[in-house]
Amino acid sequence: MIHDLVNVNQLSLEDVRHLITLATAFKQGAQVRLRQPAYAMNLFFENSTRTHTSFEMAERKLGLQVLPFVPSASSITKGESLSDTVKTLQAIGVNLVVIRHPQNEYYQQLLADNLQISIANGGDGSGQHPSQSLLDIITIFEEFKHFAGLKVGIVGDLAHSRVARSNAQLLQRLGAQIYFSGPKVWFAKDLQQWGQYLPLEDLIKQVDVLMLLRVQHERFAHVEEADFNAQTYCQQYGLTPERYQQLQPHAIIMHPAPVNRGVEIASELVESPQSRIFRQMQNGVYARMAIVAQLLASQDIIADQELKELSK
Repeated sequence: MIHDLVNVNQLSLEDVRHLITLATAFKQGAQVRLRQPAYAMNLFFENSTRTHTSFEMAERKLGLQVLPFVPSASSITKGESLSDTVKTLQAIGVNLVVIRHPQNEYYQQLLADNLQISIANGGDGSGQHPSQSLLDIITIFEEFKHFAGLKVGIVGDLAHSRVARSNAQLLQRLGAQIYFSGPKVWFAKDLQQWGQYLPLEDLIKQVDVLMLLRVQHERFAHVEEADFNAQTYCQQYGLTPERYQQLQPHAIIMHPAPVNRGVEIASELVESPQSRIFRQMQNGVYARMAIVAQLLASQDIIADQELKELSK
């Protein structure tokens, strides 16, 4: 049973299928019963709209009470460690924390503490983003009903993207073929184990799923920011109307958002017929409901058997 979810590699393929089915049940209106009052806090040390609000929506839909957290007003600013902050929340009765943090693998110390409180990783630096991966595979599964043999192209700021890494790992395990594109200098060495780099003009004609990535200026070195030109980037590596016409008719466009219109994708294509960008956001609530419910089941706050019945 999953007590914490911090990395997609924790999940067996059976776990993934269970979470997909559970999220689908929630999307169709399924409800679960809390055996006792439950409390959540969302600790976001980086800005977020979709992940933060969809986790809160998921928590509230499941009946949890959500306590507010403002990093700038917390004891973190006084030098308290993240570990001690989470232990404090556990001591006052919080059952679940969702954490986004700029440090890769910030969660290692928390896992070593063997806490009773459950931890959901809302994104760690350029490392992992498991809930985004789950909502992405749910969106892909809704479209194609399978993963085996699907060609997935991940394009953009590969160097700084936790979404690229989480999705490449999980989709490869599910049987998809992964391809990368974008500025060749951003094709980090660790990505080679999951897929090959292709020029964008070659990739775009053959993929079933085109997954675009935001250019993450907040992680740029000063020299990178100074050299960046949005118009040039869009012409060289973005989804332009001309490239859109080269997609296969059944192919879908995805993006973890926020979208920089006119940079990684032309503005008029964000809500084009082949785009599933806002569908991803909708599915994010149900994916996170499935994650939160599974974590609470590990504490017997939700009956595990109830979740198994929903995922049949």
